[in-house]
Amino acid sequence: MTTTNLTLDEIHALTRDVMLANGCDAANAEALADIVMRAERDGSHSHGLFRVPGYVKALRSGKVDGKAQPKLTHRTASVIHVEGGGCFAPLAQAVGLPALAQAASETGAAALSLTGIHHFAALWPETEYLADRGLVGIACTAYMPAVAPAGSQEKLFGTNPISFAWPRPGATPLCYDMATAAMAMGDVQIAARDGKEVPPGTGLDADGHPTTDPAKIAGGGVLLPFGGYKGSAIALMVELLAAGLTGERFSFEAAEADNKDGGPPRGGEMVIALSPSVIAGDGWEAHADGFIDRLRGLDGVRLPGERRHKNRLDQGPRTINSTLLETVRDLL
Repeated sequence: MTTTNLTLDEIHALTRDVMLANGCDAANAEALADIVMRAERDGSHSHGLFRVPGYVKALRSGKVDGKAQPKLTHRTASVIHVEGGGCFAPLAQAVGLPALAQAASETGAAALSLTGIHHFAALWPETEYLADRGLVGIACTAYMPAVAPAGSQEKLFGTNPISFAWPRPGATPLCYDMATAAMAMGDVQIAARDGKEVPPGTGLDADGHPTTDPAKIAGGGVLLPFGGYKGSAIALMVELLAAGLTGERFSFEAAEADNKDGGPPRGGEMVIALSPSVIAGDGWEAHADGFIDRLRGLDGVRLPGERRHKNRLDQGPRTINSTLLETVRDLL
């Protein structure tokens, strides 16, 4: 595999220019460029430039409105709704998250539902945004069916990621972002592209047999939930939070309505913010940090998000797959 080095500014500019060339206005293009750059910066390659061709497919097919202007509504003091109008999720998040943070800071707990959006990015930017403002963040979204519920060989759930972030004033937040599948589909696709195997238990081939060949999983097979019935139950929860609670499409409904252009389907997202200052009161920071220090003191333990935050400190160029880079540049 050949690679090319790009600076973070070059990644941002390339993504922005591709989006502008394919029907995005400045606000939508900037939101996507920022989220792609941050994914590459933090080492989340499956959510960086790798996603750009899918974004463009959805724009070119007309499924996504690159000039959409999300609309924010306060349903109550602590329940906020953003209708995306067919935009990619990052722009709708940019509209809704400040209002969510303010509401949670005032009331102690608040919820943001996003509908009419196309989510194709990582979830940690949403929850870290909240944690950076002293709030606990929880976010989840459904997708199209890729995962078989425990006991089944038929896909019904999306990879259904969920992210959690805990604020640590004066330090980087504790944050995880994980698929409820044994592996995110983007990571499976990258493994297939790079000729690597995936761990046993990741998925089944088209005949329902366990396989470590990512190409067989991505090409007609099915992913499995992590942890068997436990992961399956969490995937079920995500479907209900991201679709049942928002009123948007469940994964199977998103697939039925999708135009199969290869871009992200329309769906919903649920983001919840909690204020430790309001709920726990004074001293919450020291109390929680004592627990985290105890955890970090155990041999072999690495806190969720540590690798990503370490990568973030490096402002140097990033190594990009040259074939992918050529594909993205061709979209100009």
